[in-house]
Amino acid sequence: MQHDHAGVPLPHTRPVMPWNRGRFVGPKPPLKPKKVWAIRLHLQREQRLRDLAMFDLAVDSKLRGCDLVRLKIGQLVVNGTARYRATVIQRKTERPVQFELTDQTRESVLAWLELRGGTLDNYVFSSRSRGGQHLSTRQYARLVGEWVETIGLGRSAYGTHSLRRTKVALTYKRSGNLRAVQILLGHTKLESTVRYLGVDAEHASPCPKPRRSDSTGISG
Repeated sequence: MQHDHAGVPLPHTRPVMPWNRGRFVGPKPPLKPKKVWAIRLHLQREQRLRDLAMFDLAVDSKLRGCDLVRLKIGQLVVNGTARYRATVIQRKTERPVQFELTDQTRESVLAWLELRGGTLDNYVFSSRSRGGQHLSTRQYARLVGEWVETIGLGRSAYGTHSLRRTKVALTYKRSGNLRAVQILLGHTKLESTVRYLGVDAEHASPCPKPRRSDSTGISG
C-alpha cells in the first residue's frame, strides 16, 4: 500500500491505462502495390463482385469513405458503359474533385452493376438493411478491415484512409509533384497535402521530379 509524505495510507488506485495501448496511432499507411493486387486476387477468387468494385473505386477515386458510399450509378456510367473520368462534389469541402477510372476498375464496376441492376439515380453500393439508402461508412470500414486481414495485415494499422492514400503516395513517390497530389486529393491548401502525405515540409517541393520509366503495376 502506498503512503503519503506524512505516513498516512493512501486509498488503493488502479494504474491508469493509456487509451491507445495496443492500438496503431497516427495516419494509416498506404497499401503497397503487391498488397493491392493480393486483395484484388482474393476478392476475385471469392467472386465478391461488389467488394471488388468498391475496393477498385476506393483506390482509383481517392475519395473519403463518406463520398465513396454516396456514389450513384449515373456518376460512373453513361450510355451503358463505365466512364473514364468522374467528378464528385466532396461532402467535407463542398468542392469538386475529378478522378480517372482504370480499365480494371471500369471492368469491376460494370460487372457489379450488371448483377446489382438499378437506375442511374440509385446508389452504387446500397444498404442491404435500409431500403433506398447507401452503404454506411461504418460498414465500409468493417469491409476494409476484413480485406486487409485476409492478406495478413493488421486491421488496426490499416483503414479506409489507407485506400485513399495508396495512389497518391505512389504518385508522389514517382514524380515528387505535390501540386498533382493536391489536385488528386481535392485539398485547398498545399500544406494539407504535405501533412497528409507525412513528408518533411522543408524538403517537400511542388515541382515534379524527372519521370521514371519503371512501373509498379498498381493500375489495371
